[in-house]
Amino acid sequence: MKREEVFARDGHRCVYCGEVFAADELTIDHVQPRVRGGDRSGGNLVTACGGCNVLKGHRRLADFLRATPSAYANFRRYARHVWPRHLRVLEDEIGQ
Repeated sequence: MKREEVFARDGHRCVYCGEVFAADELTIDHVQPRVRGGDRSGGNLVTACGGCNVLKGHRRLADFLRATPSAYANFRRYARHVWPRHLRVLEDEIGQ
């Protein structure tokens, strides 16, 4: 998927803070990082604003969401297109 397609699919909304942004303020985040076997398919890509992506940094998604409850709530609300297998792993790692 192209960046613009991911942004449009997610309504230009950051899945971590829940805010809507202009395309030039958005980034693509891999739910499962490519270095950990993640791919570039639509089910592994989400829209993130620059600020949230910096906050997440190089941490694993579960670690970031566990430390940031509001981001976890927004991710569960807005990351509708993430592959179910990624969501199951995330729930197992967070333990909620």
